[in-house]
Amino acid sequence: MKVVVDLTRCQGYGQCAFLAPDVFTMKEEALQYDLDPGDEQREHVLRAAAACPVQAIHLDWTATRHLVEQRMAAPRMTDGRIVIVGASLAGARAAGVLRRDGFAGSLTVIGDEPDEPYDRPPLSKQVLTGQVPPDHTRLPRLREVEAEWLWGTPATALDVAGKQVRLADGREIGFDRVLLATGTRARPWPNEAEAALEGVHTLRTVADAARLRQALAARPRRVLILGAGFTGSEIASACRELDLPVTVVERGSAPLVSALGGVIGDVAAQLHREHGVDLRCDTTVTALEGDGDGRLRGARLSDGSTVEADVAVVALGSIRNVEWLHDSGLAAGVWGVACDAGCRAVDTNGLVTDDIFVAGDIARFPHPLYQYQFMTLEHWGNAVAQAEIAAHNMVSDQAHRWPHLSVPVFWSSQFGVNIKSVGVPTFADEIVITQGSTAERRFVAVYGYQGRVTAAVAFDQGLWLEFYQGLIERAAPFPPEFRHVDRREPARPVPARVPERLVATAEATVVVTGHDPAERRASLLHTPHS
Repeated sequence: MKVVVDLTRCQGYGQCAFLAPDVFTMKEEALQYDLDPGDEQREHVLRAAAACPVQAIHLDWTATRHLVEQRMAAPRMTDGRIVIVGASLAGARAAGVLRRDGFAGSLTVIGDEPDEPYDRPPLSKQVLTGQVPPDHTRLPRLREVEAEWLWGTPATALDVAGKQVRLADGREIGFDRVLLATGTRARPWPNEAEAALEGVHTLRTVADAARLRQALAARPRRVLILGAGFTGSEIASACRELDLPVTVVERGSAPLVSALGGVIGDVAAQLHREHGVDLRCDTTVTALEGDGDGRLRGARLSDGSTVEADVAVVALGSIRNVEWLHDSGLAAGVWGVACDAGCRAVDTNGLVTDDIFVAGDIARFPHPLYQYQFMTLEHWGNAVAQAEIAAHNMVSDQAHRWPHLSVPVFWSSQFGVNIKSVGVPTFADEIVITQGSTAERRFVAVYGYQGRVTAAVAFDQGLWLEFYQGLIERAAPFPPEFRHVDRREPARPVPARVPERLVATAEATVVVTGHDPAERRASLLHTPHS
């Protein structure tokens, strides 16, 4: 059987670990689990799923057909051709929802990887430590979604006018409506010769995780991690759990600073060092060095020092997979694919399309809670929630379409601490610790912007985030003025020290042509990657 847990909903109650201890385990508040337990565990898992207070355990995403009857009263598209480009979490979820909600027409799902969709969060956690085999990360029961699954067939172009998706093997797949959900890939080390050294890794796919797991199991002298974002920090945590020496090099002032700001970044830095990580902040790697046989032997750093290492993991962020859309006429570039709150794609003229939808890591959408700023969210929970909205809207008429208004939720498990956030922490000017203690690594931090609550981050206090989500949705005043459980000291807001918001403008230039309103048009000029 296949199991997946929505860890954005999980609040650490632990009933699952009590009822199915061979499948679910709790480390403080961090849940870990086997995504592909044996059939002998079926009864235990079913009981755990039924007992979960927040219903975070999913065994069959297509089994909620009781919802269909509630929705079928609204006019909807039940026939025709729908194509989903991208067969990872968002694309797979959308396929299941389309069938669940009554779409009976032709459904084609195109994926560039050769295997069935899998869950990515375990790759930097359980897979690296050997707790879960790489092939146990597949998403649940996708074979039961009636669709044509085209594995290992990348899309190369989108013909908007002709309503066709062109594939690398020369085929053209027609559609009435299409969902773009091609996700991201790991950003490689820019020097190709150095990136090709034996021992240099990235981590994005299940194949990447399998190779890195094998390298770590060989007990290298030292692991070098380039970047201390969530992925780099989780890999560092796995290395220390395996008792491997690890050096982390981070361009910013602290780990996680680009996502959570400097105040929480300082806490994360202490967490790294307390667990034996050699953390080098405000530093970059200038070169990876190999021996005469093409194997990695170390790196040179911007401060003039060197690090000897047998394994290096490049964790410098991701690249959105949108190059195949450059000639499509859509507003697609390094920032992702622009869309409205209903997931409908926007073309280069800023016009909303009727039959092209976007979801997941590449979707750049306006969020009303954050001054309608366009944002892309590379979060598990956002991929699922946005895919559901997109699938519903693809088969609904204009009067019955829904907006994507989910408050962003994210989690990470590192160094034995369960870190969760709700809202957008970088949309803030102040922060205050409302509960617990940063010294004990067990606290809630609330972020505010211009006098209202915009986000919250919890270290081993995830039970409280639903409450703070309500404050965000109500635009509650900041700082919170009510009494708090486990308040250790008077709440004094301090500057959040979030990084300056950067706008992705590289690699594309907008050119406007024409004079008459009927012929005036905008087009994107893309420059190739350097």
